[in-house]
Formats: sequence, C-alpha cells, structure tokens
Amino acid sequence: MQLEIITKDDLKQFKTELLNDIKDIVKPQEEAKEWLKSAEVRKMLNISPGTLQNLRINGTLRYTKIGGMMYYKLSDITRLLEGGLQ
Repeated sequence: MQLEIITKDDLKQFKTELLNDIKDIVKPQEEAKEWLKSAEVRKMLNISPGTLQNLRINGTLRYTKIGGMMYYKLSDITRLLEGGLQ
C-alpha cells in the first residue's frame, strides 16, 4: 500500500480551486436575476434604508411587495442609475 502525504499547501491550492469553481457556477445565476431585494438595491446604489424608502414614496423607484418583502426590477434600477427613470 502506497502512502501519499498531503501538505497544507496542497489543501490551500485545493480550496482555491474549489472556490473558483463554485464562483464560476454561481456567477451566471446572479447575472440572470430580474428582481432584487431591498438590501441588494441599497448595496448597488450605495444608499441608506431611508433613502430607498424616499425613492419608493416619491415614485422614483417602483417596487412590488410580496408578503413582507419588497422587490425591485433590475431594469428599473439600471434606468435610475443612467438617470432615465421618471
């Protein structure tokens, strides 16, 4: 029976390769996302919860409420960033 020794460097390399593979699998799904939650929108626009609420109240950013969660269309957010959402 042949014994193979695994070093810490081998484990680090395996971890790096595994994480890269997982990122490659998950990334296309993120790009296909049509609806975003409030936290994702705030992060994308770099705004506070209060600012997001103001955008909803004054009609600048449309949303859909399902249960207790608010969802925003990615296309609306893109138009807002480009300055074209009225």
